[in-house]
Amino acid sequence: MSTDPTSEARIREVLAMVAPGTALRDGLERILRGRTGALIVIGWDRTVEQVINGGFALDVPFSATRLRELTKMDGAIVLESEALTIRRAAVQLVPDPSLPTEETGTRHRTADRVSRQTHRPVVSVSKSMNIIAIYVDGRRHVLEESAKILSRANQALATLERYKARLDEVNGTLSALEIENLVTIREVCAVAQRIEMVRRIRTEVDHLVVELGTEGRLLSLQLGELVAGVDRERVLLVRDYLVPANNRKKRGVDKALETLDRLSEAELLDLTRVAQAFGFADTQEALESPASPRGFRLLTRVPRLPEVITDRIVAHFGTLQKLLAATTEDLQQVEGVGEARARSVRDGVSRLAEASILDRVV
Repeated sequence: MSTDPTSEARIREVLAMVAPGTALRDGLERILRGRTGALIVIGWDRTVEQVINGGFALDVPFSATRLRELTKMDGAIVLESEALTIRRAAVQLVPDPSLPTEETGTRHRTADRVSRQTHRPVVSVSKSMNIIAIYVDGRRHVLEESAKILSRANQALATLERYKARLDEVNGTLSALEIENLVTIREVCAVAQRIEMVRRIRTEVDHLVVELGTEGRLLSLQLGELVAGVDRERVLLVRDYLVPANNRKKRGVDKALETLDRLSEAELLDLTRVAQAFGFADTQEALESPASPRGFRLLTRVPRLPEVITDRIVAHFGTLQKLLAATTEDLQQVEGVGEARARSVRDGVSRLAEASILDRVV
């Protein structure tokens, strides 16, 4: 994805600090209702010291009422990075005027430049526009009312449910084709594509849940249940189908996952671009070529099978088809697999294979 993950993490962190139910959000809403406006820098270090002038030191514990009263004076307020202490009040912010900004109002221009120069979040409460804007790493985010965010979150969650249902469908088809040894690169890429779509919608919903604060707890539970296991399935898919040449390289699986992460929304719709992440040829003709899984996805569904044993079994047999044809005696040749575990693996694999085929028929 094109969005910087570090910047996203910082914005999420700040949104969590100003979410409904927090003391800082209470203070900001008091300022908004009082129509006094405010500039609040969240974080205190030498860089912040260099852009402030005048004012006075407080170093008192933070409270919503104190924040509201201090904004009645001219000047900005500086909080500790965790917003637990009010460090300075009534200060003048003097950022570098050469820093670029697209803002027009004096307060918002100052907030944007201070954030860019200090790499600290800055909150601007507009008296005239009646909005709360947060500036982080050159990005501006306007806080919305909880009702609006909740409506968007519910719509996004409904979309996620549809995409997850489609993912389950193509994933089940892939599992059945693996048993029948009929997988092509197209089916692999279709599953990878759907996993990435689900993960990106999840990120959108999660972002809204963070903004909702205490009002988003129910949505958070729904989201967690809906996407449980998706990240693990993503890793297993790459481990199963990453071409051997790429897999021999250091961090081969991690690099493939990073490549999938970097795909834009438009690129993700192109299965040939998805195929590139696995090391497959990036042509339409190549999508119809056969692909052979190693067996990670199937083995991880066998109950009580440790990951280290799964890795050894895959390393020993090499492909899923050889594993499916293996007898109990063959499985016992794997280090750490005794007679009892060999029977358990053999029975588990057989049941999973039968279930996958029956599910596809039904």
